[in-house]
Amino acid sequence: LCSSRWFHPNITGIEAEQLLLTRGVHGSFLARPSKSNPGDFTLSIRRNSEVTHIKIQNSGDYYDLYGGEKFATLAELVQYYTEQHDLLRERNGDVIELKYPLNCKDPTSERWYHGHLSGRDAEKLLMDKGKPGSFLVRESQSKPGDFVLSVLTNEEKHENVDRKTKQDGKYDVGGGERFDTLADLVDHYKKNPMVEKSGIVVHLKQPFNATRINAANIENRVKELNKVADNSEKPKQGFWEEFEVLQQQECKLLYPRKEGQRAENKSKNRYKNILPFDTTRVEIREADTDVPGSDYINANYIRVNLLGPRNTSNVFIATQGCLQNTVVDFWKMVYQENTHVIVMTTKEMERGRNKCVRYWPDLNATKEFGKVSVKNVEECPAQDYILRELEVTRLDRRELVRYIWHYQYLSWPDHGVPNEPGGVLSFLEQVNRTQSAIPDTGPIVVHCSAGIGRTGTIIVIDILIDIINRQGLDCDIDIPKTIQRVRQQRSGMVQTEAQYKFIYMAVQQYIDTAQKRLEEEQRNKTKEGEYSNIKYPQMTNARSKPNMTCVSRSSSV
Repeated sequence: LCSSRWFHPNITGIEAEQLLLTRGVHGSFLARPSKSNPGDFTLSIRRNSEVTHIKIQNSGDYYDLYGGEKFATLAELVQYYTEQHDLLRERNGDVIELKYPLNCKDPTSERWYHGHLSGRDAEKLLMDKGKPGSFLVRESQSKPGDFVLSVLTNEEKHENVDRKTKQDGKYDVGGGERFDTLADLVDHYKKNPMVEKSGIVVHLKQPFNATRINAANIENRVKELNKVADNSEKPKQGFWEEFEVLQQQECKLLYPRKEGQRAENKSKNRYKNILPFDTTRVEIREADTDVPGSDYINANYIRVNLLGPRNTSNVFIATQGCLQNTVVDFWKMVYQENTHVIVMTTKEMERGRNKCVRYWPDLNATKEFGKVSVKNVEECPAQDYILRELEVTRLDRRELVRYIWHYQYLSWPDHGVPNEPGGVLSFLEQVNRTQSAIPDTGPIVVHCSAGIGRTGTIIVIDILIDIINRQGLDCDIDIPKTIQRVRQQRSGMVQTEAQYKFIYMAVQQYIDTAQKRLEEEQRNKTKEGEYSNIKYPQMTNARSKPNMTCVSRSSSV
């Protein structure tokens, strides 16, 4: 979704046709949210004097044209069909060409643009949380089509009305300089301070970031994002609006994925257009130099140190669900990375389709995957997941047995999110407890089917919880920025608005629970003070294996 280009967040099909027929040419196109099926999208293309509408499905794991090629992002889908000119056809066989993106009227997707924000609210935000030189841009409520640049000066909040609705579509602040875009205007005045008639010099120093919040105040942000617009004619706001701004950054993340596109590697990709970035892909070191592509697996490192240091492990591995021909490579990767915890967020079959080939043996059975032998020692069913204890050994080396803890989360619905985040938070707590109890362990491997939707959601929640644990409940968090940094390492992580909202809900519930726990601890400390003469035996946390308090089931049961 390139900024101010082909994605139009607030128009109907009729409005799309009017735009294309009045402003477009043959081959002009735009994308818009589906009105008939919320969450999906529609591609509208002008063909001579007519407009064709094509539905785009957003399944939660990928984007596709209901059965066509599958993509991690909407930007990649549009890029693909723009480059492949003969793939889209009418029923009569005529080719549908995507040639020219029809520019959206939205002024910018920059984070300093706040859209629907009253002058009073803008002033309060800047006065309460800004610094001298903080600025934001909002729509003018008194003059529709105009914009207001709000800047906090040393002494007062200062506003410049941007009378941009000239017939030639230029932007200005009432001075001599005129600009093609709001971004150009803001960039200019960052470098060149404005001098008002009163003599006040107005500096634009730092944008006021609307998505950065104090973690302890997340409840208020969620309430704001949950508010429904009073007028049903207004465009969608809240989570949807914030997620779309995030989506508009996707076009900046089209990094090369050449290894996954190689002929010898194509069969190793579950969805042939959902590929690992070359810059962050996991390379299998135990590769046969005579076999092209033998170092390839559809997996990426997600390095948390982009967001700050991590106590227990500074990296995840995000990967797709195994295919029959990638199981051996999967176990090579797990072994070389010294992984002891695997998180699986899908069932093997969903809606009658295989989402992941089973890469572990039945209970009490042993199976060989190349040079890696895996024994399923124990299975412990919990409310939302199954925990398996796997013994892993190398057949070609004399090395100690490794224990792998396989957490399979079963309560995440296909094409949706769980009703509430409690189960996922409890699940992650168990996963992290196990990971932190194993000295010098490698990264947690996380996968679903495509390895981007549910996988991305789980990883982002875990990263945010870790930041809060390290920095305290009053730390700043930025959910869109966290997602964007994860997306810099694997394409399309966190696929839907529902998953995006679920991240907020999970963090909110985690903070609420943490606050209650802290209050309880304070009460307990007060009680403990009354019995300070009593000594308790010290507890140890040196165990390198989690305690599985369930009974092994024999294979004959």
